[in-house]
Amino acid sequence: MSSFSTLRRRVLGDSSSEPSRAPSPNPAFKDKNGEHVTLVPTSKLKQLASKRSKRRQWLVFGLGGLFGIVIAAFFAQQNDVINLEGLMDMNLDSLLEAIPAGIVKDAKDITRHERETVNYDSFTVGLHLQSQGVKARHPVIMIPGVISTGLESWGTEEGSRPYFRKRLWGSWSMMRALVLDKASWKRHIMLDKLTGLDPPGIKLRAAQGFDAADFFITGYWIWSKILENLATLGYDPSNAFTAAYDWRLSCEKLELRDHYFTRLKAHIETGFRTSGEKVVLISHSMGSQVLFYFLHWVEAEAHGGGGPDWVNTFVDSWINISGSMLGALKGYPAVLSGEMKDTAQLNAFAVYGLEKFLAKHERVELFRAMPGASSMLPIGGNAVWGNKTFAPDDSKNQTVSYGTFINFKESNSTQSPANLTVDESHSYLMENSDTWYRDQVQSTYSYGVAHSRAEVERNGKEPRKWMNPLETRLPIAPHLKIYCFYGVGKPTERSYWYREDRDPTSKLNVTIDTTFTNGGIDRGVVMGEGDGTVPLMSTGYMCAKGWRINRYNPAGVTVKVYEMPHEPDRFSPRGGPNTGDHVDILGRASLNDLILRVAGGKGSHIEDNYVSNIREYSERVKIDEEG
Repeated sequence: MSSFSTLRRRVLGDSSSEPSRAPSPNPAFKDKNGEHVTLVPTSKLKQLASKRSKRRQWLVFGLGGLFGIVIAAFFAQQNDVINLEGLMDMNLDSLLEAIPAGIVKDAKDITRHERETVNYDSFTVGLHLQSQGVKARHPVIMIPGVISTGLESWGTEEGSRPYFRKRLWGSWSMMRALVLDKASWKRHIMLDKLTGLDPPGIKLRAAQGFDAADFFITGYWIWSKILENLATLGYDPSNAFTAAYDWRLSCEKLELRDHYFTRLKAHIETGFRTSGEKVVLISHSMGSQVLFYFLHWVEAEAHGGGGPDWVNTFVDSWINISGSMLGALKGYPAVLSGEMKDTAQLNAFAVYGLEKFLAKHERVELFRAMPGASSMLPIGGNAVWGNKTFAPDDSKNQTVSYGTFINFKESNSTQSPANLTVDESHSYLMENSDTWYRDQVQSTYSYGVAHSRAEVERNGKEPRKWMNPLETRLPIAPHLKIYCFYGVGKPTERSYWYREDRDPTSKLNVTIDTTFTNGGIDRGVVMGEGDGTVPLMSTGYMCAKGWRINRYNPAGVTVKVYEMPHEPDRFSPRGGPNTGDHVDILGRASLNDLILRVAGGKGSHIEDNYVSNIREYSERVKIDEEG
């Protein structure tokens, strides 16, 4: 009894005055597994933590210095003494021998810790649901987003042979090609500016199978967590499929060149006929826009030919993960000036290196020559994104409205006009673009709003409007269920401050004003709400309000919303099991749990979960029921 009292006072802080009958200068005991446990004073723990922190800081400093050397070599001119190609072939073992043994050991320790942190939930979510009786029921088809799909070369002409069956997007082969042969990499990755298809002699195709989307590059997982957990319920290639696609192409060209939608339709029908169950479709990011287009294509008589009952017959549910249904605002500066927050907020040395390696005008050309990327331009215009004095997602204490999307501190020319709304920004982009890009965008996409049912029905016959949920409707599928799962609470690009580009060597008219920092403006970028990539208004509006407007959802399709706050683990490089980041959310434990419940036929138990103010913002959007 006295031993227990001593332990209680020392461990739990019991202030009882009862004297110890068995004092010990170094108390120890065994835990329930028989392991010896020694009590350590708090001050000692703090000292140990401090030492570990300092060791980590020295490690970061040391590796940072090494990385700096590599980067310096990377950006060296041809007449410099360092040969980049030789650096790429450097023996890693000899490089490690030059690093102090203590730093190498610390690096291995941290790498092991981070690997363990990243693997926090491999299989466990699925195993937990399996123990509750949840098992594979509906066939599952996954439609990935932009970063998720690798692109590999199938060209056999002389310039393409070194890359045959190698990924030029989504692998270390991409990195090597980009560094050692940038011109060839650009020639392969860019589409023909006039046709929107492969340039002559180039043949790049989306990698297929689960390998196409489970990892972006070695160690950087995308869909692998979801695949692991699906497998625990009984999923395998016979009842699960990844519908990877070439995200550079417009949807029209996806079908024309790759017969993508024809094959997707066949996979869905096969899944239904072999299992006797309707299919669950899981889309992420831009994949949600591609899937929305498919829902129109598959029913259209002149296209998929499935008829008005096809979706209701073959599809049980659509899981919409972080769907960019109304675009991603960061796509605009990418095609206007080759910039976004990630480039605008680099330090001066990094900016210099980036410009030497891939200048802004090269990045603009690259983005514009990928027509699929322009689907991410903001949809809904001023009705969704605001006017010169107001935006639906403005906060109460905000001094400058989000409604002015592109701002100019100095407005004194045609290149730097007055501050622009989203509608005006789109016109500005078209006026300051090459004819080939302007024609491509205007013939492929539509970014407006249909305010009447008659207009919505007419738009159902125009393929260029099939990606826009504010101009077209959901299918007449009363048994379809839509689940919107997305992260919130991570600062996301919302508007920008620009200036004329006065650099005599630049080929652009304007650039983000990285010298302007004031209040909520950080180096020319204003942040709002979202998941770090897609704004809240894009991931949330259609789910919270838009698809509850009759003309956009005349069949009354059930739509459920489950928001997930961004609560990253500071020790995990990918955010851990509670991240709300746009990509890393695919590994989030609660998201995996929700996906498995829907796939296992238990989706009806999922209730709405709102964390943000999206319902309040949605009520302020200038889109209402007809009449």
